[in-house]
Amino acid sequence: MPPVREQLLLLEDQPAVAGLDPESVAAILDGAGQIASDSWAPLRRVGDREGARWTDEGVRMPTGHHAAYRAFVEGGWGTLGVAQDHGGQGLPFALQVAVMDSLGCANTALTLCPILTSGAVEALSRHGSAQQQALYLAKLVSGEWTATMNLTEPQAGSDVGALRSRATPREDGGWAISGTKIFISYGDHDLTDNIVHLALARTPGAPEGTKGISLFLVPKYRLNPDGTPGAFNDVRAVSIEHKLGLHASPTCVMSYGEKDDCIGELIGPEGGGMRAMFTMMNNARLFVGLQGVHVAEAATQAAVAYAKSRVQSARAGAADRTPVPIIEHADVRRMLLRMRALTDAARAVVYHVAGLTDAGEADMVALLTPVAKAYPTDIGCEVASLGIQVHGGMGFVEETGVAQYYRDARVFPIYEGTNGIQAADLVTRKLTLGSSFDDLMGVIGRAARNSALGALARECAALGNWLRTLRPEQRLAGSTPFLTLISVTVGGWLLEGQLAALAGDDGPFATRKRASIAFYLDQVLPEAVGLVAAVRAPSAAVETLPAEMFA
Repeated sequence: MPPVREQLLLLEDQPAVAGLDPESVAAILDGAGQIASDSWAPLRRVGDREGARWTDEGVRMPTGHHAAYRAFVEGGWGTLGVAQDHGGQGLPFALQVAVMDSLGCANTALTLCPILTSGAVEALSRHGSAQQQALYLAKLVSGEWTATMNLTEPQAGSDVGALRSRATPREDGGWAISGTKIFISYGDHDLTDNIVHLALARTPGAPEGTKGISLFLVPKYRLNPDGTPGAFNDVRAVSIEHKLGLHASPTCVMSYGEKDDCIGELIGPEGGGMRAMFTMMNNARLFVGLQGVHVAEAATQAAVAYAKSRVQSARAGAADRTPVPIIEHADVRRMLLRMRALTDAARAVVYHVAGLTDAGEADMVALLTPVAKAYPTDIGCEVASLGIQVHGGMGFVEETGVAQYYRDARVFPIYEGTNGIQAADLVTRKLTLGSSFDDLMGVIGRAARNSALGALARECAALGNWLRTLRPEQRLAGSTPFLTLISVTVGGWLLEGQLAALAGDDGPFATRKRASIAFYLDQVLPEAVGLVAAVRAPSAAVETLPAEMFA
């Protein structure tokens, strides 16, 4: 079920949402929850079993996905957080995130499609020409067309500067695009009648590295004078990957210009590709963090339902030896509370960054983007694994469906910049971005009522100052535990801040929330204390062990 009550709690204190009619906000969330439950959720297992299929005529989506996606488009669900000038409804971005949250909890693989389009809409809105915006934005905003992000190549994964795709000027003002891209989510499908690819390529004479990269708009079908899809543009999926999870999300190998007839349009200036692409990537990183929340929420709900129904053994220490539902056993309750606490913390982080985006807090958004991408995706994997554990042996077989959550979640810490890259970004760039880090830790330290939380915030501030004095290599050695430490601290701060809104409410939701918040503050926060030593640990072993000795 969509977590509407949780969403309302997270949105009610955000200024951009607080100015809206509360009944309208509730109606939007209820409506999104309805389509999620009725249309998208039943396709989760179908998509996993059937998967997307590659054919000579293009990629074909699994049974039922076409109707579900049409319902999304016809309901206008992709238009909420987009400016009215571009065909949207001009509502807060945080509300758009909440809608995608409901859809993703129901069907993570299908939700990835509009998530990618959302990033392309933002990139075109900021960097596209007036003509490009007029021709493409309305269709992308509505979801009638979808979009992709094309960075990775066989020899250029995380090292984007090593890409080799080429863009050569044409006499008509366009660009001839050639090259191969890999790991392109929804690079081809049959949900819509056009797909707009945003692809990075090098122009003639461009310098090496990222400074020589430009961004191009490459539609699957060129547009007719009336704006409708016309001739095929010589860009196609030559294969799709066979993956651990997300089977209904086609991950494509894309070929541009096999017949020397692929035409693209430059987005922004030559050499400005990375700046424009980072607009799309940062949007995508927040939504990938939300995908971690999607899987964690679904896994938690499934585990709770199973624990309530599975009867096994008597309660420890009880005189009555009658078997009870396993939710009565202490370790199962511990796992369920941990799943719920971590999921709530992950969601709080993502929604907080969405709210900062609405507020125009660009530096704080930049600082917290690594947290919002990495922490929820790590949590998605942990919670999905715990969900299998709660199910016991039945979790390890496919009949219960919970193994899918783990298989789907495992890619989230990998794509859109691995979580190691997020940690490196935090300590090498974001830590020195103005005073944002120091300001945030100061706010948390002053606001914390939990002594452990306040102590962690102060420790984080001290670590930040210490890391700034080190060589980059030394910073990187402890970057992952530092990112996790910051994430746990921010998550605790956000959860503790929810307690005021729950005061005086003794209903089921508030009672459960207080229990999960207490669990996080009492058990998750203390775990983070150990990360301080990991951050401060000598970096010599990481830096100096010869590669051949790792075997």
